[in-house]
Amino acid sequence: MQHDLIAQARTWLAEDPDPETRDELAALIEAGDTQELAARFAGTLQFGTAGLRGELGAGPMRMNRSVVIRAAAGLAAYLKAQGQAGGLVVIGYDARYKSEDFARDTAAVMTGAGLRAAVLPRPLPTPVLAYAIRHLGAVAGVEVTASHNPPRDNGYKVYLGDGSQIVPPADGEIAAAIAAVGPLADVVRPEDGWETLGEEVLDAYLARTDAVLAAGSPRTARTVYTAMHGVGTSVLTAAFERARFPAPVLVAEQAEPDPAFPTVAFPNPEEPGAMDLAFATARRAAPDLIIANDPDADRCAVAVPDTATEGGWRMLRGDEVGALLAAHLVERGVSGVFAESIVSSSLLGRIAEKAGLGYEETLTGFKWIARVDGLRYGYEEALGYCVDPEGVRDKDGITAALLVAELASVLKEQGRTLLDLLDDLALAHGLHATDQLSVRVEDLTVIADAMARLREQPPTTLAGLAVTSAEDLSQGTEALPPTDGLRYQLEGARVIVRPSGTEPKLKCYLEVVVPVADAAGLPAARARGAELLAGIKRDLAAAAGI
Repeated sequence: MQHDLIAQARTWLAEDPDPETRDELAALIEAGDTQELAARFAGTLQFGTAGLRGELGAGPMRMNRSVVIRAAAGLAAYLKAQGQAGGLVVIGYDARYKSEDFARDTAAVMTGAGLRAAVLPRPLPTPVLAYAIRHLGAVAGVEVTASHNPPRDNGYKVYLGDGSQIVPPADGEIAAAIAAVGPLADVVRPEDGWETLGEEVLDAYLARTDAVLAAGSPRTARTVYTAMHGVGTSVLTAAFERARFPAPVLVAEQAEPDPAFPTVAFPNPEEPGAMDLAFATARRAAPDLIIANDPDADRCAVAVPDTATEGGWRMLRGDEVGALLAAHLVERGVSGVFAESIVSSSLLGRIAEKAGLGYEETLTGFKWIARVDGLRYGYEEALGYCVDPEGVRDKDGITAALLVAELASVLKEQGRTLLDLLDDLALAHGLHATDQLSVRVEDLTVIADAMARLREQPPTTLAGLAVTSAEDLSQGTEALPPTDGLRYQLEGARVIVRPSGTEPKLKCYLEVVVPVADAAGLPAARARGAELLAGIKRDLAAAAGI
């Protein structure tokens, strides 16, 4: 067994094109570190609906140039099998370790396979790539990014020519094509022959961002902005300048791209501590709101002044921002369909219904939301908002930030705030309070065991509320294709449990709806909502054994 492992590692080493990972792997072989080698050669990094994502390093279970070259060769073979030979593939990348290398390798493989390849001019937000696919008439797009994962991760996200991320069966067919790739030496990789795009593709994206705003709307909101060490700063500030908003005050320590993400434990605005520097900057600058992007700028986080919160600033939940943007679009008189994933708040459905707009619920991820017929607006609770589906069929943290700033400006002219509008929505539709129980694990069997336990012994009550229905979403429903998840309906509440598709996490999404008679009843309703959410979280953790 040990001899086989060393032989496998030596075979991999012989064709690894990257001196850095070659040295790393050679050192492991020389040290006889069979435990580490076993982890790296336990299988292959699986290509799924999020593409590839994993820790950087040598071996088939890590993200590296060998894995990326195979992925690109498989994607190229798939595209040719679909009759797309000679088609254009656009490639974007963020500022993480190895991102530019992976983008260049992808361009070389596409060129060698007879496709045309074009690479974005520099590290840019993921939504710029999603826009460029349709703008340039490409047959596919690749974004090299691990979004908000830890610094040692990277990823490979694939879009097809409609500008949406891949869904089944395309993901399985591409995975099969990747598995069929032979020795790397047989993958043709020329030194040149692809195009490096100029700034005009970014200019076209920025010109499109104006479309999300209403002509003549107020543009007075003052913001503090953090790019979370990612690629958002130059694009967001350019978009705000074009729209004639006041220039955002930057969180200086996090404004420039840095793959080490030195000021945060996890470069995700939702993680504890990630927004501390933004809050400190806001306390000095006294803006109307804080806006944060994640490192590839497809997500948008919002915080607002709140004297009731320690430190004077409160992060809005993704569901709150999702409802606020929906209410703003309704007020502007938009038409079309509002959509969200099943893990997001049911408040969006109530807003759409009252406005006489269409409403759709999809599986988790913008790969599903973006495919809704007639989509006008879509959101997901994990800080993702699609506010211009004709331009970007994915979440877009830049255009979402513009729309939030417009809404804050409209309310500011009325002497009101985003929190006032949230109160209005609670009075109109009931208080929708959401929370999440999220458990990060080292051992993935913990997640499998928790899901099995819940399937075998579903809870009958949570926080004293009776569970009125328990659905195993792996069986599919009338409206949804199968997915690994569980959904519980309670009296006045809802719970969904699912493994994360991109991180080693078990995620439980909780929502309670508390009726509110009048403004005087809001504090009591909020307290009741918080109490129920805490109780559900406690009882669900016990039921899942986590």
